[in-house]
Amino acid sequence: MSDTETAGTHAAQTPHPRRWPILGLLGLAQLMLILDITVVAIALPHMGAELDLDRAALTWVVSGYALAFGSLMLLGGRTADLFGAKRIVLAGLVLFTAASLAAGLANGAPLLLTARISQGAGAALLSPAALSVVVRLFDGEERNKALGIWSALGGGGAALGVLLGGLITAGPGWAWVFFINVPVGLIVLVALARMLPDLLRAATGSLDVPGAALVAAATAALIYALIRAGDHGWLNTLSLVLFAAAAAAYAAFAAWQRRTPAPLMDLRLLGRRPVVAGIFVIAVATALMVGVFFLGSFYLQNHQDHGALMTGVLFLPVALVTMAAATGAGRVLGRHGARALAVVALAVTAAGFLVPVLWSGTTAMVTGVSIAASGLGALFVVASATALGHVAPHEAGVTSGIVSTFHEFGASVGAAAVSSAAAAGIAAHTGTATAAAGFDDAFLVATGIAAVAAVIALWLIPSRSE
Repeated sequence: MSDTETAGTHAAQTPHPRRWPILGLLGLAQLMLILDITVVAIALPHMGAELDLDRAALTWVVSGYALAFGSLMLLGGRTADLFGAKRIVLAGLVLFTAASLAAGLANGAPLLLTARISQGAGAALLSPAALSVVVRLFDGEERNKALGIWSALGGGGAALGVLLGGLITAGPGWAWVFFINVPVGLIVLVALARMLPDLLRAATGSLDVPGAALVAAATAALIYALIRAGDHGWLNTLSLVLFAAAAAAYAAFAAWQRRTPAPLMDLRLLGRRPVVAGIFVIAVATALMVGVFFLGSFYLQNHQDHGALMTGVLFLPVALVTMAAATGAGRVLGRHGARALAVVALAVTAAGFLVPVLWSGTTAMVTGVSIAASGLGALFVVASATALGHVAPHEAGVTSGIVSTFHEFGASVGAAAVSSAAAAGIAAHTGTATAAAGFDDAFLVATGIAAVAAVIALWLIPSRSE
């Protein structure tokens, strides 16, 4: 019997007795990775003042992490399949924790930026490997519930990061947004080293280094192009060059995958309807979540004159609603099916985005974003369950990497689209009426995207009988 068959049989017949505590530890590690995006963003002004960082350096504190995280996740998922998920989870956690310590100790831009890129690399190893463990440890209805919990932590993490970032920065100082990862990372590392089972390697062969380099370069170029498009416009010359370079590198990657005897991924995965549906939903959900999250932050701080800490407090309901919706979706997914749940969730999301357009003020903003977040939280579960629900054990790691990569694509697209749609409204010195119109335009764009995505999801996501 092959390793793949053995692993699949084990998962179906003898569920691991400590799978739920393991899920909790992996979820805590994933939450740490997600928090590290927004919790750092809140601390940027204090970092810049204390370390004398210019605007470009501050931008790279966020972008460097996002680039490394997004571009290396496919590699992280494949290494989990080849070398064992436990080994890659622990390696990623060690690298992320050590890099967090270095970032907190940084006394200038070179060490801080190196540490942030290293954090991103560690996260890229940890996140898809951990998700592949979840897929292999759980089956059937339990898998849907587990993915609901996983998605709840990831979906609510961004909003929680605003609150924690404000509390930490106002309290012990910006360095502790990194130092806090060290004890948490060490505790999770020791616990997982003892509890995580040595799952059989899901795939055999060697690592496709040229393919990994090509897809990492392509993904990094695409994410950086999206970041630049948000700051400099979609027709910026360098942004267009980066888009073209990304397209060329992806084409070269696809050609290489067809030629090499040990490809990084089976391109036929991208021809499977459930996988395509899952990555579409995850990209749309993340783009809307991140875009509206940043839009809401700008609105509350620049238009309603709330401080960073109060903005974090106001986003707490958004985080709690996202988590509750994701957890609930994991419990009802098997009963109603992914297609129906996705369409309803996108309709709720579109309705939520209309609230701040129809009514103004802090209450309307928080209410509308919370309603939208309830739909988006459910979508994260739909995406993971659809893409990963029917893959073989030897494909779990690389498919997790694909889903995680499109999560980062969605985040980059969302931030760039919001910057473009609301550019006139969120500029620092615009008038009140112009600013309000800019925010309304951005929320209307988000409403339209959610409505169109609902129609596409109705056609794209397989029905329960397919």
